[in-house]
Amino acid sequence: MINLETPKKHRALIDQAHQVAMNMLRPISRKYDRAEHAYPKELDMLAAMIDGLSESGASEGAGATGVRRDGTDAKAGVKNGANLASVQSVAEMCWGDTGLTLSMPRQGLGNSAIASVANDEQLERFAGTWASMAITEPSMGSDSAALTTTATKDGDEYVLNGEKIFVTSGDRSDSVVVWASLDKSLGRAAIKSFVVTKGTPGMKVERLEHKLGIRASDTAVITFTDCRVPAENLLGSPEVDVKAGFAGAMATFDNTRPLVASMAVGCARAALDLTRELLEEAGIVIDYDRPANNQHAAAARFIQLESDWEAGRLLTMQAAWMADNRQPNSLEASMAKAKAGRVGSDVTLSCVELAGSIGYSETELLEKWSRDSKILDIFEGTQQIQQLIIARRVLGLSSAELK
Repeated sequence: MINLETPKKHRALIDQAHQVAMNMLRPISRKYDRAEHAYPKELDMLAAMIDGLSESGASEGAGATGVRRDGTDAKAGVKNGANLASVQSVAEMCWGDTGLTLSMPRQGLGNSAIASVANDEQLERFAGTWASMAITEPSMGSDSAALTTTATKDGDEYVLNGEKIFVTSGDRSDSVVVWASLDKSLGRAAIKSFVVTKGTPGMKVERLEHKLGIRASDTAVITFTDCRVPAENLLGSPEVDVKAGFAGAMATFDNTRPLVASMAVGCARAALDLTRELLEEAGIVIDYDRPANNQHAAAARFIQLESDWEAGRLLTMQAAWMADNRQPNSLEASMAKAKAGRVGSDVTLSCVELAGSIGYSETELLEKWSRDSKILDIFEGTQQIQQLIIARRVLGLSSAELK
């Protein structure tokens, strides 16, 4: 039976993540928001600490890499594993700063992609790499299946050609997980992901984007021109299974969407915590024992925001718990991403409004959190795409039947 309370064995990890967020990320949050594209060198020491904990086995899921579904028998008993630990620790880190969390070395979304679909040999070979993930293209919008980047087999190599945009950590990472089609005529089933090491001829970082939020995180445009990649760098199986369709590629999203949802949960909680303090300083008491309509309007609104936040948090934990227990979670992953993404934006912007001029100014971090949270409702699939996926799952319709 699922239990959405924080597992006892994860509490020490979550407390450590919170301490790091409070003492290391918060103090430099504004600095790197202003210094867009400057690399946060303070993160190197933190990344080394996480690597050490992971290697010692003392910190299961201490970052985005701990999301692989293992071979545990689903009937062997309830398991609270790396997925649940990851979403909770990532939420705590984003309570400190979302952009800095996305900038953590060796904790990129590409690492989650590798953990999701790589075979055992690839997991060992790519251990320690810092991988960003390149999916979006200029003409495809949110439809990942509409990508035009191609991968053509040539002997023991694949030749990649195409352009990717909005690649998080695209300039700083060691490698990039690139989604490309082996054969466009076969549709979604031919889409595979490849690990391309930085410095590979034909791969070029064209520019860095200036953004509304998460400015500490670099977001790149990368082109691939006759870029040759070893065949063994294709993640998972090279076979094209038309019957399986897009399932192999979507397995990545089933693991990364709960992570993005947890980022929204963490950022929103930061805004709620600070807003509560500001309201109390203004003499507004939030009383959970009284009906909302008998309290100050600001207190009533705050309680509503908290309840929405809690729904997003529980959906996120459910999706991660299901992954730990090897249960299909495509529906739940999209529900978590849709709810948490929308709630994150609503909560942070509403907190700016509740705090008035203090919320709108740089006196506090509220205005920054409202900017940072918006991307969490967009990347890894927009709100509209998530709702479309949810509708397909609920109604039992294919992508061709419900567009």
